[in-house]
Amino acid sequence: MYDRIRENIVKHSAMKLIDVINLSINETLSRTLLTSFTVLMVCFSLIYFGGGVIYDFALTMTVGFVVGVYSSVFVASTFVLFMDKYIGKDTPSSSKAKAVKAS
Repeated sequence: MYDRIRENIVKHSAMKLIDVINLSINETLSRTLLTSFTVLMVCFSLIYFGGGVIYDFALTMTVGFVVGVYSSVFVASTFVLFMDKYIGKDTPSSSKAKAVKAS
């Protein structure tokens, strides 16, 4: 998510940061959902067919994967807004300037 936001800040420098983040989420959401669904099918198969030996591992993987996908999509974008608002307030477009320098 961070990489897509960084790329879109450079590509769409005239847009507001919140709009760039929204665009970035929309661009990656379909791929994220398809990948998540596929991995969760495997994890649920391991839970159901794996037996008692692998059940705890598969359950842990499922919970970890769900938390990871959630944080990747929703927490990362909110954190970018937080960083821009509270840490990048030296200049009006500090996040855009920093992203261009990082590229």
